[in-house]
Order: sequence, then C-alpha cells, then structure tokens
Amino acid sequence: MAEATLQVAGMSCNHCKMSVEKALQGLTGVSTAVVDLAAGTARITYDAAEVNLEAMKKAVTDAGYEVK
Repeated sequence: MAEATLQVAGMSCNHCKMSVEKALQGLTGVSTAVVDLAAGTARITYDAAEVNLEAMKKAVTDAGYEVK
C-alpha cells in the first residue's frame, strides 16, 4: 500500500470534508481517505497497482474542490 497527501482548497465545512472523502473512497484501489478540514489536506492510503495520483486528483476536482 502507498500513501499520499493532497492539498485541497475550497473546503469550508464538515459536508465538504465528507464529500472529498466519499469521492476518494469511491475509487477502486483506495482503502482509506481521511480529510483534515483545518489543514486542508486529504491523506489517502491506496494500492498503486489499481489507482494513481492523477485519478485521485480528478476525483477531488470532479467533486468541486481544487487540488493544489
């Protein structure tokens, strides 16, 4: 398993946090996604053979947030 941390902009409430986590956890290969609203980060544990960083970034932007 690999780990990545994305900087996510545009989150302002618990609903935003849950939306980003849901978008990431919906990807095949992502085992956990934990968003720290105060820090503006999403920490993801994933199988690099099944999902890549670009797919995770796209999931976050498709959910309406910006990856920095």
